[in-house]
Amino acid sequence: MEQRAVRWTPPVLYVVVLAGGFAYAAVGAGEFGGARLTVFAGGLLALLALEAPGPGREPAARLPAGALLAVRVVLFAAVAAVDGSGVSRALFVLVPFTAYLAFGRRTALVCAGGCAGLLTVGLTVLVPRWWLRPEYVSDVLMFGLALALALTTAGVAVREQEARARLEESHERLARYATRVAELSTAEERNRVAREIHDSLGHHLTAVGVQLEKAEAFRTLDPEASARAIGDARWSAGRALTEVRESVRALREVRPFSLTRSVTELVRHLGDDRLTVELTVTGEESGHDAGALAALYRAAQEALTNARRHGGATRVEVRLALDGPAARLTVTDNGRGFARGAEPGHGIRGMRERVALLGGRVDIRGGGRGASGGVAVTVTVPRRAPAGAPSPDPAEAPGTAPVPAAPPRTVTVTGISGGTLDGTVAG
Repeated sequence: MEQRAVRWTPPVLYVVVLAGGFAYAAVGAGEFGGARLTVFAGGLLALLALEAPGPGREPAARLPAGALLAVRVVLFAAVAAVDGSGVSRALFVLVPFTAYLAFGRRTALVCAGGCAGLLTVGLTVLVPRWWLRPEYVSDVLMFGLALALALTTAGVAVREQEARARLEESHERLARYATRVAELSTAEERNRVAREIHDSLGHHLTAVGVQLEKAEAFRTLDPEASARAIGDARWSAGRALTEVRESVRALREVRPFSLTRSVTELVRHLGDDRLTVELTVTGEESGHDAGALAALYRAAQEALTNARRHGGATRVEVRLALDGPAARLTVTDNGRGFARGAEPGHGIRGMRERVALLGGRVDIRGGGRGASGGVAVTVTVPRRAPAGAPSPDPAEAPGTAPVPAAPPRTVTVTGISGGTLDGTVAG
């Protein structure tokens, strides 16, 4: 296919040659008139008709590229044969030009050499010793220069066409990549939302159910405990609504997220007369990524819910260590444990996925149902140091004393029905 950007070049040259022929006839060259001028003008009009655009904005002629080039050459020769002015020789410049666009560089070079050879042979036959006449030498040099310019212009047009084709292909490939990325992003976001729904709403709805069951059981035996259970269920429902709103707002916290405060509230409102939860926190949160703290909180939710709902535990120990090169959460219960060979549920899978995205790991020990079974869940998330900041190990640095660990802060939650929150902060 010819390059659209230079499709106007042949018609312009045909019009120029036609105007030059008529101007030559008008200045009094009597031998160029009548039938010769008619054939001259008819040939150029036929060439213009070949280049006229059709409905598809391509040349109207539906001939193959080789046949179209042959027809042009025949018409060029016919016009040059009757032209008395000699201006029609410029038409042959279009032979390598159109051949380059249709067939490529090699064919164009062959056509250019053929045109130059034909002119030389013609002058040798028709004009004896033409190389001694400056006007003919000038014509040959100008014709050669015109051929070189035509080849250069066609080469630029072809390269521009190829570059445009590559650009369109790149755009299509980029569009496919963008579609694929959008699909993967949608799938990842769907998984994230599923994890949030399970870890947040699932936990709080379970807590609401447990507390309402307690309120129902103690309604007549202990109205005060029943009222507290209803209040705790109301707190869980309110917390669930808050977390839904925060999720809609891209999980932006109204106040800076505190893992210690959130886990403390979690264990405080989870306990009852049958469950004692002990929380121990060491270290500070300031050196840890917000995503890591949120992942530890969701893991604590899942582990405590499983211990209370599925394990039937009566005691749970929660240890949160924020000092050292990684943050570590350990939740140990004395419940029934897992059935051996049991498949992990959605909560465990979501916990592993969330922690894996942060480069951490989840270890779960315990199995086999029995009175001393129990489960120990350990979640480790590495600390993310600021870019370019060194993080040497003090124990390995020569001549440097190890930095003492932060003193433990212990909060013991007995039962909500007892109304006690025993807390001690060491140091």
